[in-house]
Amino acid sequence: MIDRRLFLAGLLAAALSGPAHAAPRLADDGMYEFDWYLESFLDLADDVAAAQAGGKRLAIMFGQRACPYCRRMAEEHLSDERISAYIRKHFEVLHLNLFGAREVTDFDGRKMSERDLARTYGVRLTPAILFFPESSDGLGAKPPMKREVARMPGLLEPPQFLAMFRFVAEKGYEKASFQQWLASNGG
Repeated sequence: MIDRRLFLAGLLAAALSGPAHAAPRLADDGMYEFDWYLESFLDLADDVAAAQAGGKRLAIMFGQRACPYCRRMAEEHLSDERISAYIRKHFEVLHLNLFGAREVTDFDGRKMSERDLARTYGVRLTPAILFFPESSDGLGAKPPMKREVARMPGLLEPPQFLAMFRFVAEKGYEKASFQQWLASNGG
C-alpha cells in the first residue's frame, strides 16, 4: 500500500523541480533524439523565421545511424543539463539524417532529400552542426555554404561544444574566428 502523504510529497517535489528533460532516445531510424528538437515541416526559411520569432537561432544538426560520435554527443554533451539548457534557450535544433530521404525545402526554394541537402552544404561527416543567421533574408541568393554564420564539423569536447553555441548566440563570428573568440573568452 502506498502512503498517500509520501506519494503527494513526491508529486509536489517533482512539480517544483521544474520540467524534466528526457534522456536521448534511439529513434526508429537509429539516430538519437531529444524531445526538445525542433518539430518542423522542413522548410528552412520558415524554420529560421519561427526561431527568430521565439528569440532564437536555427542550428541544423546532421547525424547518422551507428555514429559513435553522435552517440557520445547525445549521451554526454546534450544530456548535460548546463549545455542543453543553454542550447534550448538560444536555439531551435533541427536534426537531420545525413542519409535521410525526407524532403527539405532549402532557402532558395529548392526541394531535396536530407541526403542531398547534406551534399549541397558539403557535409560529409557526423555530427555536423550548421548555424544560420537570425533572418533568412537574402540567404537564397547566396551559395549554400555562404549561408551559414558558423559550422561545427565533428564533435568538440563539452566546454568547446558549449562555447561554439555561445559564439553564435553572442555573434562572436562578426568579430573573430571561433578559435580567436575562444582564446579571448577563456577557452
